[in-house]
Amino acid sequence: MTDSTQSNGTSAPYRDPSVYAEFSKKWPSLPQDETQWVKRAQEVADILALDAVQRDLENKSPRAEVQLLKYAGLLKILGPQKYGGGEQPWSVGYKVIRKVAEADGSIGMLLGYHLLWSTTATVVGTPEQADRYQKLVIENNYFIGGAVNPRDSDLKIQSSGNNIVFNGSKYFNTGGVVSDLTVLEGVLEGTDDHIFAFVETRQPGIVFAHNWQNIGLRLTESGGVKIDNVQVPWKDALGWNSELKKPDPEVLTIPFASLLLPTIQLVFSNFYLGIALGAIDYATKYTNKNTRAWPYGGDNKEKATDEFYILSTYGNFHAHLRAAITLADRSGEQVSAIYAKYAGETATRAKLTARERGELAEWVASTKVVTTDTGLRVTSGVFEVTGAKATGLKVGLDRFYRDIRTHTLHDPVAYKNRELGRFQLLDEIPEPTWYT
Repeated sequence: MTDSTQSNGTSAPYRDPSVYAEFSKKWPSLPQDETQWVKRAQEVADILALDAVQRDLENKSPRAEVQLLKYAGLLKILGPQKYGGGEQPWSVGYKVIRKVAEADGSIGMLLGYHLLWSTTATVVGTPEQADRYQKLVIENNYFIGGAVNPRDSDLKIQSSGNNIVFNGSKYFNTGGVVSDLTVLEGVLEGTDDHIFAFVETRQPGIVFAHNWQNIGLRLTESGGVKIDNVQVPWKDALGWNSELKKPDPEVLTIPFASLLLPTIQLVFSNFYLGIALGAIDYATKYTNKNTRAWPYGGDNKEKATDEFYILSTYGNFHAHLRAAITLADRSGEQVSAIYAKYAGETATRAKLTARERGELAEWVASTKVVTTDTGLRVTSGVFEVTGAKATGLKVGLDRFYRDIRTHTLHDPVAYKNRELGRFQLLDEIPEPTWYT
């Protein structure tokens, strides 16, 4: 099979998941600690790397690659052990995202977004909802997509008896085409209140546009989606009182409820970093094997690997990437510490202060600035040390730059610089927004 038929009859080409059937029993149990989880992610990355260039050129829906993530257990890394999850902290989850992104930025991004969406009920839901959805997702090994682009206000919600009804569209969604569940978000009619809810993806009211034709992250299925009369029981409106049909103030008006934003911003930074690390590794192999020394410089060398400017460039990239890794890891530890201290019962969540949340956001913002700057510089700069032939499509070095350039436009990094400037100069923590 080579296409995926939607409820409206349209279809999108995809790779048959059976291409990874040999791995269905390769990993009979989940890893037990950070070292084992990173090793598992490396094994997946090694598989993805074998044909990453060809898959990028084919631009097919990544059904097979999502199935590979399922086989490897990577979708379960954050889930509670009582339901069959790995119960690892976000700091480990971020390293796994990064490792997968080294081989394939698209699949690293999909894994990162899934882990964020799988945390949604933990952050904005009631403790009962959080437990219920963790059980559902982990026990079924579900992959989650999301139609939650906050710049689009086209998704409306109406109350209808015991249900809420979603109607409208989103210009972007991530991974929905290949997902089991989709997170929807919209504004309740007559209010300014937002509602998040999980829905089954495969239903007539969810119709994907199959229009993701961008230069990078081509395998993320980030195109548009139309939502037509999708009904959700009020009891599944995350963080809402289903009887009063109002937001639960003990859940949604506290700093903890805004943790999704710094959490996903650090997801971004880690797959940026993974893409950049993948680029320098890929370029290193190419330079060692294919790049020729420049014969007209006046200080001629026999091998490209003896060229001063090539050694200097690789050395500088190496140093900046090491610094970015250290910062990303430190920020991941900050995220993990916040969740370890405050996730759980409502009373525990309420203890997180605005200052603590704000300082976490600035750790994350710092990482976003550094990984964006470094990632763009490395993925474009590697061409200077590989040579003209490295621009060939069959080489595939360009995919790293295209991937990181595409997503670093998600929200302007200039605003992160300004935010950090106010923190440094005025000791102001940022107000929580859809991007902070």
